[in-house]
Amino acid sequence: MISRLLFFLLLPTLCFSQTITGIILDASTNNPLETVAVYFDNTTIGTTTDAKGKFSISYSDAIQSPLVISYLGYEKVIIEDYRTKSDITIKLKSTDVSLDEVFIDFDDGLTRRQKLRLFRKEFLGSSKYGKSCKILNEKDIFLRYDKQKKTLYASADVPIIIKNKALQYEISFDMIDFEAIFRFANLKEQDFALDRVAYAGTSYYKNLEKSDKKRTKRAREKVYKGSVQHFMRALFHKNLKEEGYEIYSQGFKVGEYKYFRIEEKDSSGLKEVSLKQKVSILYDRKEQSDINVYVDSFLLDAYGNYSAIRGVYFNGAMGSQRMGDTLPLDYGLSTKKETQN
Repeated sequence: MISRLLFFLLLPTLCFSQTITGIILDASTNNPLETVAVYFDNTTIGTTTDAKGKFSISYSDAIQSPLVISYLGYEKVIIEDYRTKSDITIKLKSTDVSLDEVFIDFDDGLTRRQKLRLFRKEFLGSSKYGKSCKILNEKDIFLRYDKQKKTLYASADVPIIIKNKALQYEISFDMIDFEAIFRFANLKEQDFALDRVAYAGTSYYKNLEKSDKKRTKRAREKVYKGSVQHFMRALFHKNLKEEGYEIYSQGFKVGEYKYFRIEEKDSSGLKEVSLKQKVSILYDRKEQSDINVYVDSFLLDAYGNYSAIRGVYFNGAMGSQRMGDTLPLDYGLSTKKETQN
């Protein structure tokens, strides 16, 4: 099973645009900070502060992810309620980054090279998109393997920079945590069988120079179709069948909404979704996934954003998706947006 701290959305056209302006200061000196990264989590929408510490960033109603303020050597700030603000002042506190020597020098039975190989596979993925990815600053990643728990842990004090050649994105991923738990592990033979992997963090996507090429657009569309992004939006709009999805229970095809309860929440436009039991999802009659929900219900909006990320799990085709198979949350909002940067 896979858990990712991500939100998903898609909308053919942009909604009304709003703008946030602000200034970023050093908390101890009140001096302005230049080149601070300001972005909406897991999107291509971002900017940096100027020499006076000022920034301006616009967003649409479709953008629901938090606003992230990130600068090397300072504590990251995440703002959830930015819709109530138009001009903000943020004072960043410096961090005393000290590496845990026990963590780094821990004798866990695996060499760093072996741990990196495992990490790449379970973080980037083994699809052709995952294999096209390259981590540009692997030296900044700290890795530890727990032999008793058969678990690989990873952390980093700076954002991990990933170049996805196939999808033409450069991703800055500020990792909060990562763990890959194996149900079987033979260190001598380097044989591992994954049980589940979970990772969390904030990310910013930047389009690369070939992002507007037809080949890249086809690749991105292929990744999107049959993804969690695609499924969640189809679930909200109740057009699963039209989008190529079939639902199965205990091997038998059932009505698309027999086990899903989808109700209007209130005037906010949100819908409350609950799942009576684990079901299988078949996309395009060839890609199979399972969805299991460990919460009573979760909220879903018209753009595909859903709550209770840690309580909704996928395996199979959707569960095998990793960072190398992901698209930014604003994918599809606007062709113009996608070709910027």
